[in-house]
Amino acid sequence: MPRISPLALAGAALIGGLWLAERVRPLRRQTHDTATRQVRNVALGLGAMAVVSAIEMPVLTQLAKDNLRARRGLVQVLPLPRPLQVIVGVAAMDYAYYWWHIATHRVPFLWRLHRVHHIDPDMDMTTALRFHAADMVVSLPFRVVQVVLAGADPRILIAHRRFFDASVLFHHSNLRLPGRWDERLSLVFTTPRMHGVHHSKVPQEMNSNWSSGLSLWDRLHGTSRRKPQDEIDIGVADRASLADLSLGNSLTAPFRATPQPLPPGNVSLR
Repeated sequence: MPRISPLALAGAALIGGLWLAERVRPLRRQTHDTATRQVRNVALGLGAMAVVSAIEMPVLTQLAKDNLRARRGLVQVLPLPRPLQVIVGVAAMDYAYYWWHIATHRVPFLWRLHRVHHIDPDMDMTTALRFHAADMVVSLPFRVVQVVLAGADPRILIAHRRFFDASVLFHHSNLRLPGRWDERLSLVFTTPRMHGVHHSKVPQEMNSNWSSGLSLWDRLHGTSRRKPQDEIDIGVADRASLADLSLGNSLTAPFRATPQPLPPGNVSLR
């Protein structure tokens, strides 16, 4: 019988624990059929993960090995002890992703791909999987620059991947943390309440809380915003957003013209 690694067990425990916790302590009321949404999200996620496994990670792993060999990139030229190298490297990659996330909203072609993620009319941990496979292909040049400039070696690359994946699952979850724990954790990490605001249909709210791992970047750049979760209308304010939810339409949506946004004050399509 093949041996299951402790990291695989920890990953399974994280996913299973979040799935259960969302149902025990929901943060927001769900407005659409949960099972149908989740099946679609997982199906899209499998395509995206296939691209990451088959193309992205092999390319980035080789670059990370080259960084170490050539002493190339930020953490490779700084005189840092090994543990601090990993922390600085992960933080540098996380900061780079803050700017890439903004670009996916501001650059029209990138938004057509990223919109597939945002049209989910509810949020839970499966929303973290709802990315178009082509989005992963198009983001590869950014990932290359991210790894090279940060100077990530293979250990830093894997550390960032694990941190990023865990953070994305956590902050997309529909989990109401007890007491003031969401507020406390948001001083360091991106939390469900923080990211819920980013998934609002209201443009001013969507254009905030860009951080995906460390929350520092939003405070540093003044892009942090709070709002009560029961006042947030999740999704995208255009007339095609609900029609594009089906798996087939989600796959073809980036290759069609971007729908015109609804006028202010008329954002709800539930």
